[in-house]
Amino acid sequence: MVFSSFVFLLAFLPIVLLLYYLCPARLRNLVLLVFSLVFYAWGEPVYVLIMLFSIVFDYANGRLIEHFKNKNCPGKAKAALIVDLCGNLAILGFFKYTDFVIGSINSITGAGLSLLHIALPIGISFYTFQTMSYTIDVYRGEVAAQKNILTFATYVTLFPQLIAGPIVQYKTVEKELMHRKVTLEDFSEGAFRFSVGLAKKVLLANQIGSLWDSISQLNHMSVATAWLGAIAYSFQIYFDFSGYSDMAIGLGRMFGFYFLENFNFPYMSKTITEFWRRWHISLSSWFREYVYIPLGGNRKGLVRQLFNIMVVWMLTGLWHGANWNFVLWGVYYGVLLMIEKLFLLKWLDKLPNWIGHIYSMFLVVIGWTIFAQTDIHQLGEYLKTMFGI
Repeated sequence: MVFSSFVFLLAFLPIVLLLYYLCPARLRNLVLLVFSLVFYAWGEPVYVLIMLFSIVFDYANGRLIEHFKNKNCPGKAKAALIVDLCGNLAILGFFKYTDFVIGSINSITGAGLSLLHIALPIGISFYTFQTMSYTIDVYRGEVAAQKNILTFATYVTLFPQLIAGPIVQYKTVEKELMHRKVTLEDFSEGAFRFSVGLAKKVLLANQIGSLWDSISQLNHMSVATAWLGAIAYSFQIYFDFSGYSDMAIGLGRMFGFYFLENFNFPYMSKTITEFWRRWHISLSSWFREYVYIPLGGNRKGLVRQLFNIMVVWMLTGLWHGANWNFVLWGVYYGVLLMIEKLFLLKWLDKLPNWIGHIYSMFLVVIGWTIFAQTDIHQLGEYLKTMFGI
């Protein structure tokens, strides 16, 4: 079920809103939990069991970590955290990357191994990152372990952000999970934000996307046509993703949750570094907080910082999809960010803003072309056409 479908707009959402506001405040988390599971099971009737397992697994590990920390057993607390992280990554890796690994082995060795054709559970990348951030924060002492498993399950399954984000960290909604109330102003602002996101998705993203679909299927095209297609896809992915984020933030506000912003006018950026501070903010923040900084960030010298940037961006590329074009996309941005870190940012600061803006958007459009083409051969042909080769 997607937010722009008639089933969601005309049936699911009105029913859940009606029951949510009619029931006592103490039962509202339960209402959200039940309807969130229905929302997910609508498209994934079997894989909802994977989500339920993740809920129990991370809830139990969070309690264990806090118990061992209270008993002054840091080694056992760390072991529980490692078990939790390995379990989550194993589930994510199995469903998302098994066929990718088998296919890569076949390509390199010619082994001819059979693919498993495993269907990817919807939203698994988002809720897995959310639950991992929860247990890490419990280990760090930044949040207390949630004692009520229904409250924790509500956090994991919360349907406004379940399918396409933003990635909501537990510590940002901890208080609202326990105590929240919605004013008429909150509800009206949430409904308006949802409507803006819906318009972005239906009126802009879908229409621009049809232009990209038509161009990407052409066997022969001019340089101008190739660039038109790439620019169309750049607008499509922005209006699609930021539209979903707007709808998620608006829905959350209608139920009393204040989700953090996920986009901040990214196409106004003057550098690639700035672009990634404005685009998919929740994902960039997650990798910075839970990967980049633990690796050492910029505290261990320039060489180590550049290494950390590349690790983060290769992982970011893989997170987006199990295909080599996503790895290439991650390496592409990792290299660009390292170049900016080394010297280019200093140069760009001395130039007029419009030059930095053209530079950034030129590279971003190329980046989205890499992102869009999952077939490496087709990607190479498209890029050659864009540059008249």
